Amino acid sequence: MPVTRIAFSLFVGVLLGWNELVHAQRPTSEPYKGDLAIFEGPERAQKLQVDRVMDLLGIKRGSHVADIGAGSGWFTVRSARRVGTDGSVYAVEINPEYLRHIKRRAKREKLSNIRTVLGKPDDPMLPRSSVDAVLLLKTYHEIAQPIAFLRRLRPALRSGARLGIIDKSGKGDDHGVNADVAIKEAAQAGLALVARHDFVKSDSVDYFLIFTLRGAE
Repeated sequence: MPVTRIAFSLFVGVLLGWNELVHAQRPTSEPYKGDLAIFEGPERAQKLQVDRVMDLLGIKRGSHVADIGAGSGWFTVRSARRVGTDGSVYAVEINPEYLRHIKRRAKREKLSNIRTVLGKPDDPMLPRSSVDAVLLLKTYHEIAQPIAFLRRLRPALRSGARLGIIDKSGKGDDHGVNADVAIKEAAQAGLALVARHDFVKSDSVDYFLIFTLRGAE
């Protein structure tokens, strides 16, 4: 390859990397590291209307799902029961202790279709073309490089896959991020908004966004 072409390629690569870095510079919250019992409140399923969430993400028997920022495995086990033995659920976490907790929980609840994945802060580390649906439940505001993260998630999405983000309005460093910010970042990562809901809580602070790969909407 001619030297000029190599130099140009390197220059473009630097520009793209710088573009990701610039767009990533918004406040974020530190990932939660506390007691997992906080995610297991008896009223949570009703407040979030989790069955309706799964319906809108197209999660059904045989689906392959990723729960990113899985925490205690609260959504992991619910989606695992729905997809059945013909489907699978990837529980993605950057906290190894949480993954050990989910493994123990899956064994205790006899859910052999759960796979645990140790992700990175900027990469969910999912296999290519592995999932039909993804949910980031109160996790998106903790992602320090959201555009890079979503770009690295894209290859894991199968044709027609849906990505859901449930979060609350905020400034990023207050355990929330405004929906319009998430929509803009997803667009920069090549994802298109196809639905926006506010039923996940009655306080009009939480929101539920659904995306697909651009061009598939």
